[in-house]
Order: sequence, then C-alpha cells, then structure tokens
Amino acid sequence: MTDLAAVKAALRTQAVETPSWAYGNSGTRFKVFAQPGVPRDPFEKVADAAKVHETTGVAPSVALHIPWDRVADYAALARHAADLGLRIGTVNSNTFQDDDYRLGSVCHPDAAVRRKAVGHLLECVDIMDATGSRDLKLWFADGTNYPGQDDVRARQERLAEALAQVYGRLGEGQRMLLEYKLFEPSFYTTDVPDWGTAFAHCLRLGERARVVVDTGHHAPGTNIEFIVAVLMREGRLGGFDFNSRFYADDDLMAGAADPFQLFRIMHEVVGAGGLASDVAFMLDQCHNIEAKIPAIIRSVMNVQEATAKALLVDRPALARAQAAGDVLAANAVLMDAYATDVRPLLREVREESGLHPDPVAAYAASGWAGRIVAERVGGRPAGWDA
Repeated sequence: MTDLAAVKAALRTQAVETPSWAYGNSGTRFKVFAQPGVPRDPFEKVADAAKVHETTGVAPSVALHIPWDRVADYAALARHAADLGLRIGTVNSNTFQDDDYRLGSVCHPDAAVRRKAVGHLLECVDIMDATGSRDLKLWFADGTNYPGQDDVRARQERLAEALAQVYGRLGEGQRMLLEYKLFEPSFYTTDVPDWGTAFAHCLRLGERARVVVDTGHHAPGTNIEFIVAVLMREGRLGGFDFNSRFYADDDLMAGAADPFQLFRIMHEVVGAGGLASDVAFMLDQCHNIEAKIPAIIRSVMNVQEATAKALLVDRPALARAQAAGDVLAANAVLMDAYATDVRPLLREVREESGLHPDPVAAYAASGWAGRIVAERVGGRPAGWDA
C-alpha cells in the first residue's frame, strides 16, 4: 500500500487489547516490586486501561485474568468498562497457581484435579457470557520435570478430553484460543510446547479453536513470522500476545528487544489481510521497573509503528522482485519500508482522529498518574496473586 489515505484508514481499524495484569504490581521470580497508585481491584484496572485508550485511540478492550480479576458481578464490571468507553475482551484462565496443580491441571494424573481444572475453565466461559467476551484464552503450565514422571501420550489424551469439554460449552460467536510455551515451569516436557501441538489440538476441536502466538514463547532464533504465515494460511491464527524478550519469556514492552522482528511479523499479517480479519492483537506484559501505564502506551505505539511500516511496503514491487528471483531488490523493498520514519504519519492519524499527536505526552498532561497515587491509598494493591 502506497496510498497514504489507505494506510491511514487501515491504521484506524487496528485495535490493541491491553492486559489487566499489566496494570498491577509485578516483578521477577525473586521479588514483586510495588509501585504507588497501582489498581486495587478490577474496576480500577479498567479505569487505567481506559486512560490508555483515551490517549492512543486504539486500545478499546481490556483482557481479564481469572481469578486475579474475580468480582461478584461481572455484568457490572462490563457496564463500568462501557461507561469508560471500553469493553471487556479476552478472558484468561489460571490453572497454575493452586497447590493442586503441582503435577499439572488438565493433564494431571489424578482425575479429581482434572475435574477441578475443567470446572475453572467452564467458570471462565460463564464469565464470558456475563461480560459479552468473545475469546477464552488458555495457557497451561502443565508438564513434567523428569523422564518417566508421567506418560506423555496419556497427558495429551487428558488435554484433548479437557479441551473438548470446554469447547463444547462455548456459546455462539465465542472462540477458544490455545497458547503454547516452549518451557517453564516444567523442564523435561511441556504439554503444549509449540505451535504444532496447539494447532493439532485446535484442528481436532473445530473452526472456533485457534492458536495464540506469544512472541516471547519461542527458542532463540525461531522464525516467528513463518509460524504466523502458516497459521494465517490455515485460518487458525487466533491472536497475538505481544511482548519482547532477550533470553526467554521476559514480557518486556513490545518491540523493545527486536523491533525488526515485530515489523516482520506485521508484514506477514498485513500481507494476509490480517488487519481486516478476526485476529486479536493483545499485549501480555509485566512492567517491573518502569511506570505501568506509560509502558503500556509505549507498547501500543510500537505495535502501531510496526504496522504502519508493514502497510508502507510496496507490495507490487516486492512481488515483481520475488517473481524475477531478484533477492537483493526484494529485500530492499522490505528494508525501505522498515527504514521509514512513520512517527509523523501516526501523529497525523491521531490528530485527524481528534487525539493528541503524542500519547505519552497526553498521558503526562492528564494528571492521572498523580491522581491515582493520591487516591489509591489503603486496600491491597493488585498483583500476580490478586
């Protein structure tokens, strides 16, 4: 796309979902670092997410994590979000913070533990019904630490049985998104370690089962954009968990470690019509040493910048070079788009939408940071366990 009007129109269609847990306290495996003014409940998390949307204009939904975001009335939480110009997005399950799940959840050798885990997943679908959410996102910490600890094939059967139960409970228009992770916390086998395993289970379930690509969940050197291209070709890319990593699942701001990788991913998405599809663009991040809301705003902006560059790729020229086998010319087309400074373009898009051209500056000027520090006194700050 070289028509700037078309590029701007495409950028306005993109929506980036922010994660409720990114607004709370987080840290490393050694310590959670507290920050002043973090939310104390899901209602305050939604309020922070609304500020991100207010400044960026492209973050209209916030994902929940259950039980971290458990409330007495989910319909009331959805109304609260709507009053702030948001909607409740993906509902994320949690089957990794209960003592019963030491040997796994849906893959556990004990049928009683598996029933408990499935019960939680079905509760998440009930929450989707109450909030109007479309997507249920599943990530399992299940696996083994030692050879012989459990039967690998039996664990896959247990996983398939649990997924089928939950898939059968989905309502009309609802989807199941299955996430994979190379390792951690299990170190010998992980029950959903890669996109192929997730894809195979989704194929058995049906059309509304899709794969989630978390950009931090791969071995070093993995060509993530290839995975994206294949899943899009098969119609099974459900969404992204955007973050950035240097070593493993670091959950840093999107584009922080390798902005070129983020561009390459978005190039595949744009080329396959992903901006006009039902692919969910979500963030999955933890901000431990930086201020929460500005870091999330920066991530949204980084995704926008990568998308804008992908939209500027001269695709007819790229196709001609590829057809001619001109390796250098084809690579140059991509590099020209990547080297383009798209920040002025994005400032124009925001101004034309009635927004401040600089979301970070807009947030700083809003006074929200000082307000939440002054008002959120007392109570228990939200974090990984709340």
